[in-house]
Amino acid sequence: MINNKKVVAVLPAYNAEKTLEWTVNEIPGAVDLCILVDDHSTDETAALAKRLGLQVHVHPRNRGYGGNQKTCYAAALDAGADVVVMLHPGYQYTPRLVEPLAGMIAYDEYDVVLGSRILGGGALKGGMPRYKYIANRALTLIQNLLLGAKLSEYHTGFRAFSRDLLLSLPLHANSDDFVFDNQMLAQCILRGARIGEVSCPTRYFEEASSINFRRSSIYGLGVLQTTLSGLAARSGLYHSPVFRFPPSQLKQKSNAMERALEDIS
Repeated sequence: MINNKKVVAVLPAYNAEKTLEWTVNEIPGAVDLCILVDDHSTDETAALAKRLGLQVHVHPRNRGYGGNQKTCYAAALDAGADVVVMLHPGYQYTPRLVEPLAGMIAYDEYDVVLGSRILGGGALKGGMPRYKYIANRALTLIQNLLLGAKLSEYHTGFRAFSRDLLLSLPLHANSDDFVFDNQMLAQCILRGARIGEVSCPTRYFEEASSINFRRSSIYGLGVLQTTLSGLAARSGLYHSPVFRFPPSQLKQKSNAMERALEDIS
């Protein structure tokens, strides 16, 4: 707990058995609850998570990275979280920064805080493939120009959110694939959320989760589509379902969250 705010860490997992314990062992004590959502793994991820004392939800079928996160946020909000930190269990991001990210939310400095691999210049040193680094910088430049933001990167998987912000986003409209992350951040920008960033070291190694070149290319195309849709919404020309914000949803449990919980019950 930080500033009397309940902090919940959510871990969207798929075949994370090899790195899960390393990740969990470094999560700081300020976290009140850790929730792991297993996306129908073929290894012992769920069993290990239970032995480590995490709250575990298992999808009866693979729903994709975005579908996993929908369950993560629904479960965290259902558990009464005031601050939700999304941390990959693949040990690519250092769990020790969970508390600084959460603290910036708990003290009401920001609505969302990103762990940036680009700030501090450690991405390439940490082993990020050069093609991913170049694509990251190019896509980030395009999105900053078209969405009117000034972020160092849009593609980090280490993020913290306030409860109110999560309840204000139409997450149910987002993709169940990897572009979910980018859609969610674009939603935050158009919603007018206060966004902070913290420099975060990164690790790329054999056991760490990472998508291949083909999936990265599909993700990149999805990012461009999201950006154009966001630009249309920002200009008032057209609002796709991803950018249709309900008029009254703060401090309320959305139907989307209830549906996500029903899907895993």
